[in-house]
Amino acid sequence: MKNILDGRWWPAALAASLAACSQMPAATPIDLAAPTAYKETDAGWKPAQPAEADARGEWWKVFGDAELNRLESQALLANQDLQVAAARVEEARGWLQAAEGEAGPRLDAGFGATRQKSSPDSQRLPAGSQGPTQTLWRAGLSASYEVDLFGRLEARRKSAQADERRSEALLHSVQLALQADVAQTYFHCRAQDEEWRKVSQAEQLREQAWRLAQKRRAAGEVSELDEARSRTELSLARQERLALEAARAADEHKLAVLVGQSPESFALQAHSARPAAPEIPAGLPSDLLERRPDIAAAEQAMAAANARVGVARAAFFPSLSLTGAGGFESGGLGELMKWSSRTFVLGPLVGTALTLPLLDGGGRRGELTAAQAQYREQAAHYRQQVLNAFREVEDGLADVRSATRQLAEQDAAMAAAQRAASLSRRQYQEGLVSYLEVIEAERTALEAERMQARLEGGRSEALVGLIRALGGGWGTPGTLPAPDHA
Repeated sequence: MKNILDGRWWPAALAASLAACSQMPAATPIDLAAPTAYKETDAGWKPAQPAEADARGEWWKVFGDAELNRLESQALLANQDLQVAAARVEEARGWLQAAEGEAGPRLDAGFGATRQKSSPDSQRLPAGSQGPTQTLWRAGLSASYEVDLFGRLEARRKSAQADERRSEALLHSVQLALQADVAQTYFHCRAQDEEWRKVSQAEQLREQAWRLAQKRRAAGEVSELDEARSRTELSLARQERLALEAARAADEHKLAVLVGQSPESFALQAHSARPAAPEIPAGLPSDLLERRPDIAAAEQAMAAANARVGVARAAFFPSLSLTGAGGFESGGLGELMKWSSRTFVLGPLVGTALTLPLLDGGGRRGELTAAQAQYREQAAHYRQQVLNAFREVEDGLADVRSATRQLAEQDAAMAAAQRAASLSRRQYQEGLVSYLEVIEAERTALEAERMQARLEGGRSEALVGLIRALGGGWGTPGTLPAPDHA
């Protein structure tokens, strides 16, 4: 026993006895009471799993649009918000590496000279005499190591590890938001293309009607009032077309920024084909907790806050640091590397320190209180994030169901309105109705056609919103670009 406690072995013995005394609270699962099914699952929606051959993470490919696929790929490579999130992952990994390095030994090398003059009194010399002057040259190594007695360093490492995982989840969240924004903006542009096509066709028809009214007025078949009304309808159609072109340009500019280009260098060619309406498997409610990156980020933030409680608790307990130095010391540079100039210092003389905090004015208690409050904050944020996720899925299911039903009704309404407009034009040419009835029928038909285009785009946007609410469909996040260090 004497050999163990003779002054050289007691730090290791004490470290071995206390190393397992971690102060980090045990992680307790959060009771979320997840629902067993979604409420908005009628009208054909049911939990399902996709085929294994489906592209995992590339959920936008279910729409079968090559242009959308190209834009999504370009956005993943060039979007600057995504680059910012990727850089934050690298930053978090750096802090984790620093926390892991803090738990290991440190070794430093040094070289230099000191010149010192001692006072006469310190040398017990008579008053008025000169104290000795000495120059010392030193070269050597110093080592230090902090024994993690109460788990402070381990808690800090776990906190940094959770922060690193949180930054990765946030990166995937930014990626998912970007993909959804690209798809929704793209489908909105396509809906505007279709609406523009309808308005342009109406403009052409109204121009023909105006020219016909001019001819009939010249022949005395109609009054000046009919000609003026037809000219007014033509101007209104042109105004609507110009407004659509301005709105389409704004969405194109937004899409350019999303894919990492300046608006003047980006162009999306007009295309008015009807978008596909794929069936999206909703999945089980419990799957949502594993699929959504924002929930994963909130969970890791909670884990990091829990680890920081352990760091704050460990500050109340002793800390043990082991240090030592060895090398060469001489009065002249020429003798510095001689074997006789070697020197070393170990043990309490150079800072082996078992430090016990006694009084700090409540500073440590305040830090612990703040860490515990931060953990409760993150736990509440996690619960709220889960509740919002379930709400967003329910909203998405309801939006898709409503858009599908509205579009079916609108198809029938549009066909009827087009038929009515055609009949009114024929009856007007035969002199059976006034031009006011023609105008009203054509306005109704055009509005029905425009509403159909909006609903088709809205249904695609609702599908994208549902996929986003489900955490990116059913796959895992795709490979992300490395941050640009240039």
